[in-house]
Amino acid sequence: MATDHAPNQDVIDKSAAAGPIHFPPKDDLAHTKSMNEVIHNARSATDKEHKMTLWQGIKLYPKAVGWSVLISTCIAMEGYDVCLLSNFYGFKQFNRKYGEQLPSGEWQVPARWQAGLSNGANVGEVIGLFINGFVSERFGYRYTVMTCLVLIIGFTAIFFTAQNVIDLQVAEILCGIPWGVFQTLTITYASEVCPVALRGYLTTYVNFCWGLGQVIGIGVIKSMLPRTDEWAYRIPYALQWMWPVPLLIGIFLAPESPWWLVRKGRTEEAKKSLLRLTSTNKETDFDADETISMMVHTTALEEKITSGATYWDCFKGTDLRRTEIVCMVWAIQNLSGNSFSGYSTYFLEQAGLPDYKAYDFALGQYSINMAGVFGAWFLMSLGIGRRSLYLYGLCGLCSMLFILGFLGLVPREHKKEASLATGATMLVWALFYQLSVGTVCYSLVAEISTRRLQIKTVVLGRNLYNIVGIICSVLTPYMLNPGSWNWANFTGFFWAGICFLCIIYTYFRVPEPSGRSFAELDLLFERGISARKFASTEVDVFEDDVGLNKEVVGRYEEKMEGSVRHDEKLEG
Repeated sequence: MATDHAPNQDVIDKSAAAGPIHFPPKDDLAHTKSMNEVIHNARSATDKEHKMTLWQGIKLYPKAVGWSVLISTCIAMEGYDVCLLSNFYGFKQFNRKYGEQLPSGEWQVPARWQAGLSNGANVGEVIGLFINGFVSERFGYRYTVMTCLVLIIGFTAIFFTAQNVIDLQVAEILCGIPWGVFQTLTITYASEVCPVALRGYLTTYVNFCWGLGQVIGIGVIKSMLPRTDEWAYRIPYALQWMWPVPLLIGIFLAPESPWWLVRKGRTEEAKKSLLRLTSTNKETDFDADETISMMVHTTALEEKITSGATYWDCFKGTDLRRTEIVCMVWAIQNLSGNSFSGYSTYFLEQAGLPDYKAYDFALGQYSINMAGVFGAWFLMSLGIGRRSLYLYGLCGLCSMLFILGFLGLVPREHKKEASLATGATMLVWALFYQLSVGTVCYSLVAEISTRRLQIKTVVLGRNLYNIVGIICSVLTPYMLNPGSWNWANFTGFFWAGICFLCIIYTYFRVPEPSGRSFAELDLLFERGISARKFASTEVDVFEDDVGLNKEVVGRYEEKMEGSVRHDEKLEG
């Protein structure tokens, strides 16, 4: 675990108490007229964002909201497919086509292939995530997403025409590659096209899209139950083609991230993109040039304090701490008992619930996933910070896991009632999870990383999430299976213990990014401020001696001078 790299935390705390903190003297640079103008405009834009309310942000950035929602919808494709695969194992037609005949005469996909298919997508996602770290930063977000959508169209044909289980395995791995890209790119785009007031809402919308894909998937599965032919599983696979084409058209028309364009030195294009994200005809004091200056200022700061933009740089200096937090915040989603809670239907069936009702409860649980996002938005609108939601959410989850464990002490003659209580508690756990950890995670990982290394940092975090998820998905069946460890409800004690450790980590390591500009977060991490003091520490990233990267500001200055000459030529 990385530690705060401040040489003397007491000194920093005292200086923070005396006034706002600044960048260290080693970053000092003499200011040119252009640099001073950038700082002045950036300060003005930052002040306006701090004062902007949620409703003002929606009125000023309605197009950004729409484009972000569109691109985030790509995540629904993965939720849809994961839902299909887990439910197809109960389809007789699917098992007869891709399974093996058991001594009893029944057909079943072997356990080894079930594990292979389930983890095949995870393998592809790991590959796709690492590829995304290079490709999207080089070619831009839009072209990367459009390329992945074209690949999805081709790979879906393998699902639709699969003649054996090996074909399905290949399709899962190949589709996992673009899904891995979507997992991080959607969050990054959402965080970069909106102001501070909207950032928490648009980044967490990604979690809503997971639930949306699962609800659609379970609805399709239920509609296929009466069918007895091969189309019972081919139609759901074919419906995967309904996603890419409309998304492809929409994303082709979408503006590129202005932050990415600024990082590439294309500030004129960044301004055009920014104007396409806003609605400037509203009564507002919005100034596109000031906002671009803020982006230039933040990019210059990050190029000054960050040594490079490779995966290795994520583990250097202040970025090591940020990478650690992003990775742990995502891993905690699985470490807080997520895999255990997915067995609510299993316990409800033990309580005597008819098998045919299983899909209804699955549909209800996926709906909870969607409703939880709106609940988290409501809590954030009340002023509750991301750190608070995440920390107190973990406390609630830990308490319910202990309750699940204690239900295992119920006498055997009341096993039916205990199983019913267990299944119902798991559904409540799922709601609590979506109100906090499950949703807020997406906002935290998008805000804690630097702009320069954001994609790579989020990739590393998501890959750790996938790895931990694979481990948990292997362990949990052994814990619950009567033929294996047979822990039953006592599994709750195991996950409660892990969840308690997650609470301790969150309290000491996860900071509060709510209401902070990206430059302010850079400064807080640069000075090694304790996670518990992030919210209360005053910062000033625009003091006279702030260190800026000359090359970045120089590119902006050239663009500004070229624009002035162009205007003078037109006037003449």
